[in-house]
Amino acid sequence: MGHCHDKVVAGLISEKDLCKIREAVCIQVEKIYDACKEKDCIENAPVLFKNPRLMQCILRKAINVKVRRAEVVDVYADVEPVPFKRGFYTVDIKYFIKVTLDIFLPKFPCGTRIITVPGLVLFDKKVILFGSEGNIKIFKSKYVKYGIDTPGESNLQQDNLPISKVEVAEPIALNAVLADVCNKCCDDCCCDGHGPRSFEQYLEDVEIDESEFEMDERHGQGNIGNEREVQVSLGLFSIIKLVRFVQLLIPAFDFCVPNKKCIAATDEDPCILFDTIDFPVDEFFPPQKFDFPGAVAQEKRMLGEEEEAQA
Repeated sequence: MGHCHDKVVAGLISEKDLCKIREAVCIQVEKIYDACKEKDCIENAPVLFKNPRLMQCILRKAINVKVRRAEVVDVYADVEPVPFKRGFYTVDIKYFIKVTLDIFLPKFPCGTRIITVPGLVLFDKKVILFGSEGNIKIFKSKYVKYGIDTPGESNLQQDNLPISKVEVAEPIALNAVLADVCNKCCDDCCCDGHGPRSFEQYLEDVEIDESEFEMDERHGQGNIGNEREVQVSLGLFSIIKLVRFVQLLIPAFDFCVPNKKCIAATDEDPCILFDTIDFPVDEFFPPQKFDFPGAVAQEKRMLGEEEEAQA
């Protein structure tokens, strides 16, 4: 915290600020009871497609594939108590990761062409965290001016049971390969239309000339050989927490009143805000390794890890 005419404001604090604590305040917050960080390498995970039959025709002709980008589009989490382990809970997590693939096809009479299609990767994991005990119901009422307050709707009721929180960074694309799989529907990964219900909502439509690829099926070539699928490897960083609504007593300095004016560009003179922006020199002249923050130290760490791996 800083100072503004002897008033403590948001920012770093000093020892002199501690004597200006005015009161102890009781607040209701989500307290983190337990948390863990995960570094997952998702290896050779099959990719689900919106139109699996058409994609099968495309993959039979494909000569290579690569991941252009990957992003987490949804996360499902379920919390259940661990039997005979009081206060501990399992957190079952399913990640929905959208990948954008570049599929390389031969182009006759020579060369290659690229079709870009979206796909979905599913990744499941389970962790055990401490979430303590206790179960109460919290009912709310809505203030009605000059009338009787109405009780909260059912969706406004709360409890203090543990809640899972999953923070995840965007995945790192490590690899993508074309793989042959069995023709027999031995599991969900080999069946058309496999995947959770409505998973197509995460994938947009792609304009593809289907007539070119359907020609193989009409000539009986669509069922020759094994089925093919795309398998990708991704790196995933996440933090998983168990929180509960609790009341905490904390020291307070004062109400948090903003101490600066808003900056805005007006329609009359939008250049005022633009004039405050520094020229982006680094965009035109990217910094060298010794000017880039942390680059030299990172290089030394990577070289050290490589030497340890070779030893």
